[in-house]
Amino acid sequence: MAAYAEGTPCWADAMFADVEGAKSFYGEVLGWTFGEAASEFGNYTQAYSDGKAVAAVVPPMPGSEGQSAWCLYLASPDVKATAAKIKAAGGTVLMDPMQVGDFGSMLLATDPGGAVFGVWQGGQHEGFEKRNEPGAYTWAEVFTRKPAAVDAFYPAVFPYTAQQVEDDNVDFRTFGLAAGPALGRMAMGEEFPAEVPSYVNVYFAVPDCDEAVAKATKLGARLRFGPMSSPFGRFAALTDPHGAAFSVIDLARAEGEMPTLRDV
Repeated sequence: MAAYAEGTPCWADAMFADVEGAKSFYGEVLGWTFGEAASEFGNYTQAYSDGKAVAAVVPPMPGSEGQSAWCLYLASPDVKATAAKIKAAGGTVLMDPMQVGDFGSMLLATDPGGAVFGVWQGGQHEGFEKRNEPGAYTWAEVFTRKPAAVDAFYPAVFPYTAQQVEDDNVDFRTFGLAAGPALGRMAMGEEFPAEVPSYVNVYFAVPDCDEAVAKATKLGARLRFGPMSSPFGRFAALTDPHGAAFSVIDLARAEGEMPTLRDV
């Protein structure tokens, strides 16, 4: 049985032109340590928290240099079948399914709104070895300008149910699996500059949100939102010194009432 059910966020990585700078930044902010670069896989370097794999960094491939960004991977039992579903549902496959040694198989795609995501079929590498603890992945949201198209897309590709937050001030939806909510979807309004594309925002847990923000900004990150308390924890959105957006959240600092959700 696979470690992660189909559609579960199971891995995250990012390309950085300055890999050593990225390692230094995330090592300070999230407490990560790093393994040896795998030269046979483009110097792919795994990040660890308490000795458990939590993410990876990699230099850009020739010709793909651009702004750094985190990429979230969703679990699949069959990446080729998922690729077909992505195309049928209106997405675009950017990188066809490929085998990555004995570690597993992957593809890269965009949803109809243009947000990039990955799909991972685990082999020896099943994905996150730690979640929902300081230093590890805990949540992700698709920020999109095309919510209707995206809302139809993800449940057509993965076995998601959907719930909408009942709030006139925000257009937010969650996609869920049997184990619970798996992924969020936020509609991008006028508060987002036109040049900001759709993207997937990844949350990493920290023991203290305010302290993590102070460290990050001191190291050159830009604070975009927060810190703010919520029913899910105290969180903040940042852009790292290399241009990659991410969020930090202190899961122990949950305040306020949970939002009302309706099935859709």
